[in-house]
Amino acid sequence: MKSFYKLLIDIGPLAVFFIFYTRSGLQASILPFMVATIIAVLFSYILEKKIPIMPTVGAVIVLIFGGLTIYFDNEVFFKMKPTIINILFAAILYGGILINRPLLKYLLGATLKLQETGWKILTQRWIGFFIALAILNEIVWRTQSTDIWVNFKVFGILPITFIFTMTQFPLIKKYQIED
Repeated sequence: MKSFYKLLIDIGPLAVFFIFYTRSGLQASILPFMVATIIAVLFSYILEKKIPIMPTVGAVIVLIFGGLTIYFDNEVFFKMKPTIINILFAAILYGGILINRPLLKYLLGATLKLQETGWKILTQRWIGFFIALAILNEIVWRTQSTDIWVNFKVFGILPITFIFTMTQFPLIKKYQIED
């Protein structure tokens, strides 16, 4: 049941965004998306009994860029949000490498037990993935219609992330520490 709630927390705000977008357009979908994001973070906190770091950072960026989009009535802010989130996540992970602390280990260490080399490689791969996703978002929103960008955001980013995650299993298996 907990994994069902986790899935709902992860895709709920995106579903709210898409439903409002299809009925009223981009500008009208942003405020419901912001509210749903806050609710999702609160539910995540209630479920996990701790502040979820990545979703909270993401929510702050959603609030900032959603607010800028609404205030200035300019969708560019909202379309740049995935780029900024991905670059920020890549920079945070890279900062961990610079100080010789693979931050993924602190985020996923309760779930995964890997050798240090495994954490380093996995972190480098996620940095590359976040940068690639940021570049892809920039290409899509700058060269395609808003409809195509929304479909990419809703139906593209999540499957791309899932596929990338699945491709990491051989690395995880190779460097996993058995109990």
